[in-house]
Amino acid sequence: MRCRFRIQQSSEVEADVMAKSKNHTNHNQNRKAHRNGIKRPKTNRSRSMKGVDPKFRKNALHALVGSRKARAEQKVAES
Repeated sequence: MRCRFRIQQSSEVEADVMAKSKNHTNHNQNRKAHRNGIKRPKTNRSRSMKGVDPKFRKNALHALVGSRKARAEQKVAES
């Protein structure tokens, strides 16, 4: 049976064969995050219509225009 690893100097063989001991660390991540402050996400006036059904988007746009006209007419009638 053939050896999977080439025989080299002892230190190099150990480096190739030994398992990785540290899989994860969170060191310094909290400090880095707080240096510029953890901010709340910016809130917009209305949610984006990106990814919404195109038929619904078109209808919503026309409804918005219609309601603006109605409000304008009502304002003119009151004054």
